Amino acid sequence: MSLDVGVWGTQQIALGQRKRLQLQVGKSFSGANINLPLMVWRAAEPGPVLGITGALHGDEINGTGAIRGIIQEPPFELKRGALILVPVLNIMGFERHSRYSPDRRDLNRCFPGSAAGSLSARLAKLIFSEVVARCDYIVDLHTAAVRRTNFPNVRADCDNADCERLAKAFGCEVIVNGTGPDSSLRKESVNAGCPTIVLEAGEVWKVEPAIQDLTTRGIVNVLHELEMTDSDAYEAPPHQVVVKETRWIRSETGGFLHFHVAPGEAVVKGQAVASSTSLLGMEKEIIRSPHDGIVMGMTTMPAVGPGDPVVHIALHNTKYSQRKMEASIDGLEQGTIETDIRSQLATNITVTELEYDA
Repeated sequence: MSLDVGVWGTQQIALGQRKRLQLQVGKSFSGANINLPLMVWRAAEPGPVLGITGALHGDEINGTGAIRGIIQEPPFELKRGALILVPVLNIMGFERHSRYSPDRRDLNRCFPGSAAGSLSARLAKLIFSEVVARCDYIVDLHTAAVRRTNFPNVRADCDNADCERLAKAFGCEVIVNGTGPDSSLRKESVNAGCPTIVLEAGEVWKVEPAIQDLTTRGIVNVLHELEMTDSDAYEAPPHQVVVKETRWIRSETGGFLHFHVAPGEAVVKGQAVASSTSLLGMEKEIIRSPHDGIVMGMTTMPAVGPGDPVVHIALHNTKYSQRKMEASIDGLEQGTIETDIRSQLATNITVTELEYDA
């Protein structure tokens, strides 16, 4: 962290204060100011600065809902350090309910940005120089892309000890180990010395109750890990696996899908995950998993063409971790966040048993 979290231009925020700020992003097509709203919350004692950001893709608003909830009704007492809460990073995409910025660029491929670049590059530069530069750590909240859903998973570079620490503390069942795409906020922030993790959970254009609960729990866990609170309310997941590889299973033919698995289910090699028929019910294809793993993403669009992604599988590193995960999933207690998430995500698709499997 190079900039003082208590000084934002002419605005100053003392220890123990909270303040809502507006950073000027640029101008609209009509010439009106475009501002990026955020809240800075400083504890009474010094400590780490944690950034919590949402809607880097403007239609991914599950994180926006979670951050708004923390602002309105904090589920913790901040004792040390500071929070920078940014409900929406891509404010221009958010205004249009769009993943992308008005210049049709992906903001999450524009970091660290450029003050003399495109509209997206300029916004990325502002975020990097005003937000990232004040943070010691960042938790960036995402969802799946349009017409998909993600079972909650954390993306982190586990070769970086601080990133691994945050990822495991957050408390998702699945951690995907990797550096992330070039020019993404996560990768460039880590390169700049700010350990950053990404949560992928749920769908676009929604604020899903179970995802909100898990996100809030994860943030409380991270605050506990960083000793920014005095609470002992850390909640560990029932199991946690770190994977290095994920694969999309794709359809080979066009057709209308019947799904045979749901988000969060363990699958084994050869298991039927979906089947497709013509619109008049003639069987076209049974789609099988070529891997052991856990379902971490699915299409929510049952009409597919050849090559379309259907199910996203996180691949287990060993047979032992697969069996251990299967046993833990089978033993989940009802009424927990983990079972609520599985139940709620499954309501977005229709899951049926395969009637006949040769």
